[in-house]
This record gives sequence, C-alpha cells and structure tokens, in this order.
Amino acid sequence: MATDFKSIPIIDISLLLAKCDDPKMGEDPGVCRVVKQLDQACREAGFFYVKGHGIPESLINEVKHITHEFFDLTYEEKLKIKMTPAAGYRGYQRIGENVTKGIPDIHEAIDCYKEIKQEMYGSLGKPMEGCNQWPLNPPNFKSLMEEYISLCTDLSRNIMRGIALALGGSPYEFEGERAGDPFWVVRIIGYPGVSIANGQVQPENDIGCGAHTDYGLLTLVNQDDDITALQVRNLSGEWIFAPPIPGAFVCNIGDMLKLFSNGLYESTLHRVINNSPKYRVCVAYFYETNFDAAVEPLDICVQRTGGTAKFGKAVYGQHLVSKVTTNFVNP
Repeated sequence: MATDFKSIPIIDISLLLAKCDDPKMGEDPGVCRVVKQLDQACREAGFFYVKGHGIPESLINEVKHITHEFFDLTYEEKLKIKMTPAAGYRGYQRIGENVTKGIPDIHEAIDCYKEIKQEMYGSLGKPMEGCNQWPLNPPNFKSLMEEYISLCTDLSRNIMRGIALALGGSPYEFEGERAGDPFWVVRIIGYPGVSIANGQVQPENDIGCGAHTDYGLLTLVNQDDDITALQVRNLSGEWIFAPPIPGAFVCNIGDMLKLFSNGLYESTLHRVINNSPKYRVCVAYFYETNFDAAVEPLDICVQRTGGTAKFGKAVYGQHLVSKVTTNFVNP
C-alpha cells in the first residue's frame, strides 16, 4: 500500500543487470541491495526512477526527438494512420479522443501493441487483432521504435526478476505461463502547452491525462527532460511531482502486479498536467503478462499477507480489452 511519500526514489539497477542471467543472482550482495530498494519503492510509492539501465541515452533522446517530429506534422498527415476499432485500436488519436473516466484527455497519441495474428487467442484477442500502424514520415520512425521496444522489453524482464526476488520468489516467478511471452503496449503521446496572452501563461485547467492506474506489470516512462508534468498521488491524496531526470526512466507498477503481490504492492494513481507553454512528449512502454494469462495472487504473497487471497483470478487480455474499448471515442 502506498504511503505519504513526498518524492520518487532513484534506483541504480546496474548491479542487478550484471547478474540477471545467473540463476543464483539472489545470493549476490549487490543484487540484494537493489532488490531491497525495489521492494521499498514498490511498497511505499509504486513508483521509482531507474538509472544504470543500459539503454543508451542517445537512443532515449532520439525517440523523443522523432516523436516531436511526428506531432509537428499536419493533422491530415497524422490521420493517415488514424486509430479505429477495425485496426485493432492501433494508430493515431487526435486530441480529446482518449477518455479517462469519461473525461476527454488533452493529448494526442499513437497507440501500439504487440501484434496479434488472427485467431491467436480466439474470441479473447479478437478486438486487438491487427498490425501496428507506423507513420511513413518521419521515414525511420518504425525501425527506431521497434529497436527501442525490443530493448525496453529486455530491460523490463530483468527488472521484474528483481521484483520477483523482492516478493520472496525465484527470479523467474514472472516468466513461463505468467509472462514468458509478455504482451506489451506503447503509447507515444504529445501534450499541447498552455496558451500565453499578454506575456502571461493562461492555464486552461485541462488535464493531459486523467488520474488512472496502469494495467499490466511494469511501465517505463521516457519523458521530455525540461517539463515537469507527471504527478503521482500519495496515501493522503497529495499529488507529488515526478520531474524528469535525464537518461533515467520513471517506472511504476500496474494492476496485474498488484494482484500477483496480493496487495503488497500498489498500482498507484497518477496523472499528467502540462502547465508549460511548451509542447511535451512522452513515450510510455508497458510490460505486461502473457495476453491470455490468468492472474491471481502468488502463494508466497498470500502467505505474507495473512494467508487469504484478497483478489480472485483476472485474465489480463480481458482486463486490457475492457479498458481499450472504453478509452477511445471517435468524435
């Protein structure tokens, strides 16, 4: 359960990554130090920064730069990859077409998912079947994003090995039938800046993305370095800023990890409000379970929380589809 945290902890995970392919990694003193920090962050905030993650800062910055290039295009150009239900909810959304709890969000985005072939998951996966719609302009957008997604997938798997140890399991607790074939989601998001009149910023009270929790296991947030807009809610209801740290990811845990941990770890509410006059981009990578995984509390977490499972089974794909099909409005 989240606490009254006042800031987001920073964790250097380089010692964890150095041993992440060793089955005995949990015995390594350096790994143990990182695991302890992960456990504390997941218990107290559900959010943390990671540095020492091994993804080149040049690539992190290039991803943000090309995202700015895309959102600078005309609407006519961007609408060439317009999201529709027929496209498996993949593609471009205009400002206001994404909805959180019934309220339009003031952002535009490209939504991408691990591709699902026809009949791969039967009726469960039917709404999400399809290929991602990548823009042809900028010309290297697809190749750059696919390289980035591959690296984020590997990184997330390794962080989850540390979190598995933090919960008292084996490092591979979230592999196999649970997340050995992880689904992923990427949202490439642009938040307009507030208007300026007579030299003064005119706040519009518009929320870039309303308060929500994430759906899966772990999120990696790559945000513009010079704009603070992401806010995380603590136990008292205060909104704590998560300012960007160059080269670092903001990480947070999602609903499926809350279920697996039997509530030891909380998927914390967060939102985005861009009060800057500058346009802000964010590329959010979501690492999920297997699409058809039946998620329920781990035995070891049930034992650690009084012996009773607090949650029933949830099929990740059903959870995702229920969210996706209600989060999109086509005006």
